[in-house]
Amino acid sequence: MKEVAEKSDDAIVSMVRDYAQNVEVILGEDGLLSANPKDVTIIVMSTLDPDTMNELGVQVEEKGNVKLIAAAVSGGATGAQDGTLSIMASGAEDVVTAARPYFDAVGSNTFYYGSKPGNSQAAKLVNNLVLGINMNAVAEGLKFGAQYNLPEAELLNLFKVSTGDSWVARNWDSVSEWTAETALAVLLKDLKAAHLKGLEHNVAMPFNALSSTLLFDSMGQEKPQAK
Repeated sequence: MKEVAEKSDDAIVSMVRDYAQNVEVILGEDGLLSANPKDVTIIVMSTLDPDTMNELGVQVEEKGNVKLIAAAVSGGATGAQDGTLSIMASGAEDVVTAARPYFDAVGSNTFYYGSKPGNSQAAKLVNNLVLGINMNAVAEGLKFGAQYNLPEAELLNLFKVSTGDSWVARNWDSVSEWTAETALAVLLKDLKAAHLKGLEHNVAMPFNALSSTLLFDSMGQEKPQAK
């Protein structure tokens, strides 16, 4: 990572799995800051807890002459391949604006959520909370329709042009293939994080709690073993 920082004169993107990996990449012994970069923007595109992201932002800007902004993404592997990701950005507005060409290279929509880096993560949790509820709703509707031998394809076609429409309905062919080891596991992590933040801030979110509990059953997947 030190070599990457030495070669960069503008911005560096970190898109690793969790907080610990971001700390290693950015603040580790051979991390980005070990090269003492000047006037470089670090763009964290990982999905972290909002408060954890704010903490990371403080640590980075205290230890180096750099700026940190957050840019959580939605759209999955397909969106990344097609350059159609939705990007939820936050941090100093002028720094986010300057980073816009990087966002435009991988996404088709960028949204700004304020000066705190953690706001990007909060927006991602909101989006995935709604996604989880929608997935349960579509799966439940199709299950009910199956009891009357209604063709699944025709129900999905109905949803797409009626009040049952959603991103989930329009992308059910791929969503229904999500597995417990990949996308479903990542989504469940975010649903749990949203639930914990709701408890912390005394925000009642019963539908999120229910969708978290039923997600794997609704999608016909075995629940992961509790750790």
